[in-house]
Amino acid sequence: MHTFGKKLSQTIACVAVGVLSAGFAQAEVSQAQLSAAEKDANNFLHTNANYANSRYYPAKQINTSNVASLRPAFTFQTEVLESMETAPVVVDGTMYLTTSYNHVYAIDPVTGKQKWHYKHKMGPVTTYCCGPNNRGVAISGGHVFMGTLDAKLVALDAKTGKLAWETQIADPELGYSETMAPVAVNGRILIGTNGGEYGIRGFVKSFDAKDGKLQWTFYTIPDKGHEGVWAVNDASGRNMHRDIAAEKEQLAKHGGDFYKTLGGGVWMTPAVDLETNTAFFVVGNPSPDLYGAERPGDNLYTDSIVAVDLNTGKYKWHYQYVAHDVWDVDAVSPVILTEAKDKNGKMVKVAIHGGKTGFVYVHDRATGELIRLSEPMVPIDGMWTLPTKEGAKMMLGANGGVEWSPMAINPDTRLVFAANLLQPMTYHVEPSKYPGGKLWLGGAFKTIPSEKQSGRLSAVNLDTGKVAWKFDTDEPLIGGVLATAGGLVFNGEANGLFRAFDAKNGKKLWEYQTGAGVNAPPVSYTVNGKQYIAVAAGGNNQIDAKRGNSVVVFALP
Repeated sequence: MHTFGKKLSQTIACVAVGVLSAGFAQAEVSQAQLSAAEKDANNFLHTNANYANSRYYPAKQINTSNVASLRPAFTFQTEVLESMETAPVVVDGTMYLTTSYNHVYAIDPVTGKQKWHYKHKMGPVTTYCCGPNNRGVAISGGHVFMGTLDAKLVALDAKTGKLAWETQIADPELGYSETMAPVAVNGRILIGTNGGEYGIRGFVKSFDAKDGKLQWTFYTIPDKGHEGVWAVNDASGRNMHRDIAAEKEQLAKHGGDFYKTLGGGVWMTPAVDLETNTAFFVVGNPSPDLYGAERPGDNLYTDSIVAVDLNTGKYKWHYQYVAHDVWDVDAVSPVILTEAKDKNGKMVKVAIHGGKTGFVYVHDRATGELIRLSEPMVPIDGMWTLPTKEGAKMMLGANGGVEWSPMAINPDTRLVFAANLLQPMTYHVEPSKYPGGKLWLGGAFKTIPSEKQSGRLSAVNLDTGKVAWKFDTDEPLIGGVLATAGGLVFNGEANGLFRAFDAKNGKKLWEYQTGAGVNAPPVSYTVNGKQYIAVAAGGNNQIDAKRGNSVVVFALP
């Protein structure tokens, strides 16, 4: 996870504000509601729709036959004009949305009327990659939960926006920060960490939803065994051009004590399997990003999908896609839990991930075994060209493939939908020692001005790995996808266009110009029998898309 030449470190002081609108009342969100979100055709209780992260909304009032009539119902403007990556949560007549710099708004999802507004009081130090973003909240009981840029977890009263408690997750002076939407489950709040560009030691932590006390920590960098198995090939079978003999020599000189600065951030919301009591997440790049001599070995569990016990954080399994990554093609798009055919044609429970590598990976959910990887969704020329001092070209580039953008599935069509970037880059490497919580790339990755940058929305068959259809865009796609039971797929572009497609064939059925980059995951909900589609239009720091400050909500006439 990264941005090319746009790493930011900023400090902002804010105050908490709670404004209660007349007549505002809301029932507490129960665990039973959260667990049944997959079938809830009224609310949107999780940023990725449900614990499976499917981003599939089971309502069909808006469908392929009438979506061409979709029109704006209202636009809600925030006071923060900056990159927007929020996926709103909607529950019992209230929408909760976030902005950069950790503002939270509660609004009426039918009229856009503001109910309350919270501004996080930021600490004196914030160090973060890729913009001051926030991707949303979790809700449980009577509280709304948010991670902050100064590496805190805060709990807000869902009715008033007043701060109930806050806890420090990690030390921002060492490069830790929070942009991900946490997940609330069984009285726990699960949250990972950013900071892979700053020499942190990544983790996922569980906190008590009642008081914010730490329950367990799973470190994405083990203190022993992080050298792994000295893999020669990546998950697709391609040789990664490692000089393993040199790495082993470096490890002998180095020792194994660099695990505390080896990176491995967890950027996106974990998926949860309640039946097996398992949390699934993917882990980001090692530190430093491009200079591998500082970190010989496979660098477990970077660039991996990992499964842990929900109650204890105990390791269950992992699968590493790219060992000893020196290209920053880390795993970031959140895991989806679904079903797919195994190698014998039997339908089994799977965990899937869309990679920056341009593939969709399908794993056996119980063991982590790789059942299949898809055809490449985008060109993958020059994989794996090693970085040089002068700069070596590689396609995909450090943004992907599929960046942090959440995918969506449609279980009826057997398709998964992924937003891809096509950005050829040159990779430049230089020796670099740990700088003490400051930006630590060990070089640079740069877009090539003479070469086109673009995007591709791809549909991949879960059972075969074949690319079923694709839709090419003028701008790189970053933000995420929504699928609905109405046979639709929604996705936005950095040029401000928000579109609906036929899930079966990729035909564009509708589009609307929002006026700012649509670089956030869309959501859907139903109030009083009327279905709505909502998406943030605020642009993106990572690809420098046009900034805005709006959430635009659509409905049929």
